[in-house]
Amino acid sequence: MTKTAIGMIEEARARVSAVGPQAAAEHAAAGSVLLDVREAEEWQHGHIEKSVPAPRGLLEFFADPTSPRHKSALEPTKQVIVVCASGARAALAAATLQDMGYTDVAVLEGGFNGWKAAGLPTCEHDYAGI
Repeated sequence: MTKTAIGMIEEARARVSAVGPQAAAEHAAAGSVLLDVREAEEWQHGHIEKSVPAPRGLLEFFADPTSPRHKSALEPTKQVIVVCASGARAALAAATLQDMGYTDVAVLEGGFNGWKAAGLPTCEHDYAGI
């Protein structure tokens, strides 16, 4: 049977937990990784400071410790909170990370938009993630 995009997102959301913006900020301050899977243009127009940029299309390469493109901030045993604009891409990315052996993965509830709405700090600067 064919899967739809919405069906895949719902399936992913059922597999991963969600963390509210304030809790995500606290987790990040304690050492969790905020992984931003939005595209470079989105990230450069605003992102969470110290978030790790990794467009969803390159996620597997950045998350795989055996890949030459691996991002050292990504460790399968470290908590990773995935960020996108509102949560759909983050859910798909979080499920992918689980499939890759990441053991503590969550989605930022409401995504970057939820973070901003909660009044948490954001920043803008050039994209240096790829």
